[in-house]
Amino acid sequence: MAKRYKDRIRASGYSESGASVIKRALKSFKAISGSPHDDIDANNFTLRQRSRVLYTASPVATSAINTNRTNVVGCGLELRGALKKNILHMTDEQARAWHESTEAEFEMWAGDKTRCDAIGLNNFYEIQQLALKSWLMSGDAFVLIKRYPSTKLSPYTLRLHVIEADRISTPTYCGSAGNVRVGIVPPGYPGAGNLVYDGVEVDGNGMVVAYYICNRYPFEMYTMGNTEWTRVEAVGAKTGLPNILHIMEAERPDQYRGVPYLAQVIEPLLQLRRYTESELMAALVQTFFTAWIVTKSDPSALPFNETGELDPYGNPTDISEDPNEYEMGPGTVNVLQEGEEVQFGNPNIPTAGFETFVKTVCKMVGAALEIPEEILLKEFDSSYSASRGALLEAWKAFKMRRSWFVSDFCQPVYKIWLSEAVARGRVKAPGFFADPLIQDAWCSAQWTGPAQGSLDPLKEANADLALINAGIKTHTSVTLERGGGDWEKNVAQLKHEKELLAEGGMSYAQTGTPGNSGSSDPDGDGNANNQD
Repeated sequence: MAKRYKDRIRASGYSESGASVIKRALKSFKAISGSPHDDIDANNFTLRQRSRVLYTASPVATSAINTNRTNVVGCGLELRGALKKNILHMTDEQARAWHESTEAEFEMWAGDKTRCDAIGLNNFYEIQQLALKSWLMSGDAFVLIKRYPSTKLSPYTLRLHVIEADRISTPTYCGSAGNVRVGIVPPGYPGAGNLVYDGVEVDGNGMVVAYYICNRYPFEMYTMGNTEWTRVEAVGAKTGLPNILHIMEAERPDQYRGVPYLAQVIEPLLQLRRYTESELMAALVQTFFTAWIVTKSDPSALPFNETGELDPYGNPTDISEDPNEYEMGPGTVNVLQEGEEVQFGNPNIPTAGFETFVKTVCKMVGAALEIPEEILLKEFDSSYSASRGALLEAWKAFKMRRSWFVSDFCQPVYKIWLSEAVARGRVKAPGFFADPLIQDAWCSAQWTGPAQGSLDPLKEANADLALINAGIKTHTSVTLERGGGDWEKNVAQLKHEKELLAEGGMSYAQTGTPGNSGSSDPDGDGNANNQD
């Protein structure tokens, strides 16, 4: 009885399924997971290098990252002021006037690369693209907040410097060992006793307090001077504003460094690249016309009518001088020594099922990256419903990633800029520095970017009108979703256009086709539905 009870305990729950060490399929599956620092920080350097190589050499990897760049930020997320009028006791007219003047002031800074970029190469919207791609390729990206002297043409001191993930590392004087990349700040240094995880210093509560920026990349050559690290406090002690922004996606608790976007699909992407290269080379070889000459004479002497490509001096350029190497190519003639012969296999090129296999791999890769195969390969040959479903599914991930990017980068930058603008008196915001609630009310904003693609604009426009009439959506929300800018400005422009059309004796319709005077037939069944 006791033995039967023990066997029952030992073979209960997951011990007979995923945790079994007896089943043939699982007994060799020995999975050992450590802390986020052991599993992530110790492997991040290798993951970053492989991710970047795949981005430059694998079309599918390039598509995955660039598709995110294009849909998440596009030409850049634009500021739309959305201050909290009730908390600030402002009327609609006052809020609109403040938004207009503040957005113009921000655009003066953001639109000029010499006013916002610490190295003077990109404006604020191009910095967004750079930061997002760096985040995806490297797992995280850092933006250092710098201050330059203000001038008449550049009234703001704020500058942004994008730092690549490799330069954030644990200093050698903190005792980092090998790939573990974990150290302790020694006595006599700021933050003594704090742990440093791959360049991120945390206190006893696990709170991030500082970052260490190296003056060079790992294994960088031709760089003068010694390797040095600069400690940058995460938040300014006096201002409470961030000194450095960390853009990353966390996948585990107590994780301080991000994982590259392609990390989980590095192996299938690499094998897919090798497979497609092999197929391409095999197909290319079949197009070559190569002649083989067997001779008993001096094999170093070239035949009289050599048909290979010649250089400007009349010498063949496609014939190897190595006696053990032969080349194939268009119109190439190779000379074989006595007793040598050439034999070829008979491969079936192109391989049957090549396209099916590649698409199957892309489906699995796309599933892991949250990009459907149609979006990843830019191929919409399915039904309307399937293609629309793929777009909707992809946009869930794009919107989520955009929300993260706004929270980690755009909104903090705007708050830092607005703080300086208010302090310099260029923007009026009473109570900004007196109460954090008031400050957050002034800093509240929306960031608009590329709109979701549309397969049938008419159907979706009619659906938007129905939702507006039902009070489920507003004109402003639909305008933002469709990438149409500011609805109130659109209304003012439409009013102006209507007046011009009236002066020219032309009619103007609010909805439907021109001349419809406010009614439309979205269903095409001859029954006009009133549109508000």
